[in-house]
Amino acid sequence: MTTDESAVAALTARDCPLDQLTLDDLRRRTSVKWRAYPPDVLPLFVAEMDVPTAPFVADAVRRALDVGDTGYDTGTAYAEALAPFAARRWGWVPDVPTSRTLPDVMVAITEVLRVLTAPGDAVVVTPPVYPPFYAFPRHEGRQVVEAPLAPDGRLDPGALEAAFARATGGGSGPGSGRRAVLLLCNPHNPGGVAHTRDELEAVLALADRHGVRVVADEIHAPFTFERVRPGAPAFVPLLSVAGAERAIAVHSASKAFNLAGLRAAVAVAGPEAAADLRRIPEVAGHAVNHLAVLAHAGAYADGDDWLDALLAGIVRNRELATTLLADHAPAVRVQPADATYLAWLDVRAALPDRVPAGDAHRFVVERARVALGDGVTFGAGGAGWLRLNLATSPAILTEAVERLGRALG
Repeated sequence: MTTDESAVAALTARDCPLDQLTLDDLRRRTSVKWRAYPPDVLPLFVAEMDVPTAPFVADAVRRALDVGDTGYDTGTAYAEALAPFAARRWGWVPDVPTSRTLPDVMVAITEVLRVLTAPGDAVVVTPPVYPPFYAFPRHEGRQVVEAPLAPDGRLDPGALEAAFARATGGGSGPGSGRRAVLLLCNPHNPGGVAHTRDELEAVLALADRHGVRVVADEIHAPFTFERVRPGAPAFVPLLSVAGAERAIAVHSASKAFNLAGLRAAVAVAGPEAAADLRRIPEVAGHAVNHLAVLAHAGAYADGDDWLDALLAGIVRNRELATTLLADHAPAVRVQPADATYLAWLDVRAALPDRVPAGDAHRFVVERARVALGDGVTFGAGGAGWLRLNLATSPAILTEAVERLGRALG
């Protein structure tokens, strides 16, 4: 065993949260993951993790309940909790006084889009990408312009430049036409790319030339693996990059600590974008769940060891899934990933000839009784791809991949 493998094994052995619940335990849950499909379907589609409630989260909520601290949220407590966590994990400290706490990531992004754009303006996305990046801007009357990723899943400067020109009405510079925003997923969901500092600097410079503002969803930031796999790419906060003075990033502990049912988020800004966050109406924060903020703050304060054990389990599961797919469904291609607990699978070559790529999800549910994320919903380039949630036990993951192999073999 190599030194790197020994480090991962040691962390995994330290009570990995992914190893603590059985399928029977999980089926007692009533969230969408466990109610969207019949009981004989293994659900690995939505980004919920199969972990128990972290003890520090339960403690934070219990303390609040014990003293009746269930009122309205106020102030910058969320950013105050995020700041030391971000400093420890990424060497970056958000600007706490100018931050805005908001109900969740996509609500925060929507409020930012309302400030930076108007109906009819454009939002550039980089597909295949998180499906709400299409739904939320369109609901607000914004036009979605696609800048597809390169074949290796990384940002494509040429596609971005063409999309920026279309988004702003064909010109270059702040006064060229429509207002536009690049909605960036950092790290990228579903492909698992951790954008490098050079890539982010290039994107910011290109956006600035076209007068395009950059807004980043950084909810998957805790899911890079350099702490448990030395040499792995690290997360680079957008606002730590040169040229991000006018950029905005949104963070949340909900993915890292499985708190989608206790969701909250914080928008943080570069120095020249702080005024934009102040323009978000005060009423936008009225729906913030104070109990959720306390839970997230507890996770940021006390969750490092738990999170590192989880990351080691994700590394193990990614290697397990890749090996199992090679054995049971060799025609399935797994896109290499630097980040997230998601695997992006190209199943086009594994589908029977009679099954169109766009029907891959339906075919796998019906034949394998496994529900994965439907690539079609991720935009251009997604047909024939499926997103696999790795945040489960090795036993469930093994059963799911074996079922895939029987259906696609």
